Amino acid sequence: MTLSAAPLRLSTAAADFETAFKARLHWSADADAAIEERVAEILADVQQRGDAAVLEYTKRFDRLDLADMTALELTADELRAAFESLPAVQREALEAAARRVRSYHEAQKKASGESWQYRDEDGTLLGQKVTPLDRVGIYVPGGKAAYPSSVLMNAIPAHVAGVGEIIMVVPTPGGEKNPLVLAAAHVAGVSRAFTIGGAQAVAALAYGTATVPAVDKITGPGNAYVAAAKRRVFGTVGIDMIAGPSEILVLADGSTPPDWVAMDLFSQAEHDELAQSILLCPDAAYIDRVQQEIDRLLPTMPRAGIIAASLNGRGALIQTRDMEEACAISNRIAPEHLEVSSRDPHRWEPLLKHAGAIFLGAFTSESLGDYCAGPNHVLPTSGTARFSSPLGVYDFQKRSSLIEVSEQGAQTLGRIAVTLAEGEGLSAHAEAARMRLKAN
Repeated sequence: MTLSAAPLRLSTAAADFETAFKARLHWSADADAAIEERVAEILADVQQRGDAAVLEYTKRFDRLDLADMTALELTADELRAAFESLPAVQREALEAAARRVRSYHEAQKKASGESWQYRDEDGTLLGQKVTPLDRVGIYVPGGKAAYPSSVLMNAIPAHVAGVGEIIMVVPTPGGEKNPLVLAAAHVAGVSRAFTIGGAQAVAALAYGTATVPAVDKITGPGNAYVAAAKRRVFGTVGIDMIAGPSEILVLADGSTPPDWVAMDLFSQAEHDELAQSILLCPDAAYIDRVQQEIDRLLPTMPRAGIIAASLNGRGALIQTRDMEEACAISNRIAPEHLEVSSRDPHRWEPLLKHAGAIFLGAFTSESLGDYCAGPNHVLPTSGTARFSSPLGVYDFQKRSSLIEVSEQGAQTLGRIAVTLAEGEGLSAHAEAARMRLKAN
């Protein structure tokens, strides 16, 4: 059977646009009830039985029958050996990507990640102390695909932030270890690595076992079981985000070769049947040419079935009245990846408020951001870019307020505090401040 992909064609001028637009955007992040129930059982079991439960679930889900946890930990020598076994071109690509990711996150740390303090006129010191987390866990997907880029994007900002220990978990179904993933862990400075995955890996990181140390925060994407587990352990540990299906929105003025845009839409559609690829453009004839390129290129793609399912089920080609309206609709969508494929992208960038990452100009394909541009590729999805940010150095740091009130300052602040505390009926608060006031 010949595959075809026909993303929904919409026009903002149509009377039914709002209804059709909202229906196409809808995606429920609610996990299946059966998944939630199963994840709860796994988390409780790992919390109670530790390593024994991890071994049992690894046997069941990854088909690895092991006597103890020793075989599940990847040594530093094994990571180094994986790196050295790669062809030179892959080693060089990993190292080049890592350098760019590290450089970007070092600049990010300098801009926003430093402690600061000042003294006011009465000698009171106020400030903020920024400290790294002690230990974090990074989840790297395995199974259907391997993602060395996820290792770099999660481990390097943690390393730059000054995290003391970075624990990686990655499933290896059937015992198949991907050398690029292991090599990326070596390049990125992962402290310890375990070949476990799924909800049991999240549980081991959150609660700790005799072998796997408990962490302070878990980052990284995974399947529905991983997402459900991260949601449930939040509070015991921190998490980065609950990620939904991948998204790309291309804002085009018709000046980019249409086959480039078609391939950029494919680049997210190939991730998952639920991924979303949308084109916003005021030029109807250009949208027609993009559809023609979709038809021409689809049969050449190894993951054509996934791409077709994604574009048919969740894709959209939307004609807008003008580029200003396209920018306004983009802000409503708040996409994970936003390409401004225009002759003058800097004309439109000030109008764009909500996106995980903004890719400016026809030569800036989203895939460059995924691998090696430098900024992080772990981005908010499902409209959460309205209030969330990309993964960064700040996710691996915490901030403590610094307050040192001078004797003189206590006379002013104390009277304010007494008044407000008494107004709230908290007499001990008021008295603690009053005790520091000089007798009149």
